[in-house]
Amino acid sequence: MNVEFINPFLVSLINVISTMATMDLKPGKPQLKNHDLAKGDVSGLIGMVGPKTRGSLSITFEQTLILEIMHKMLGEKPDIINDEVTDLVGEITNMVTGGAKNLLSDKGYDFDMATPAVVSGKNHTISHKARGKKIMMPFTHEHGNAFIEICFEDAQ
Repeated sequence: MNVEFINPFLVSLINVISTMATMDLKPGKPQLKNHDLAKGDVSGLIGMVGPKTRGSLSITFEQTLILEIMHKMLGEKPDIINDEVTDLVGEITNMVTGGAKNLLSDKGYDFDMATPAVVSGKNHTISHKARGKKIMMPFTHEHGNAFIEICFEDAQ
């Protein structure tokens, strides 16, 4: 998978959380992922398809981190992941993908985005529909961790 294609998603997540929640996520080391088990408690998953590629992106948050993001963005801090929190994860997924789409269009990549799906719960799974390799990028913050997974294949 092309780093030129992955970096806009990472940059976009850092930008969205920094701008909307005034929180700085620290990127870790990317790694290949060969299973569907999510690393956190709530995930937004969005499919993308275009003339040159197709795939999906997921953003997973640990509960402590997403509750703090919600507090910073909306002034609310529920004790658990509820419908408002899952809605926020869907919106963050949309914002990150939209930001990356803008950055990628400058490089000649164009794709359409689906509506994000949000899955939550301990040990939930993320099923990427593309047949490409899954790259996972961890992010750390004092309130918890987040993970981006990107899975793309070249369109036929």
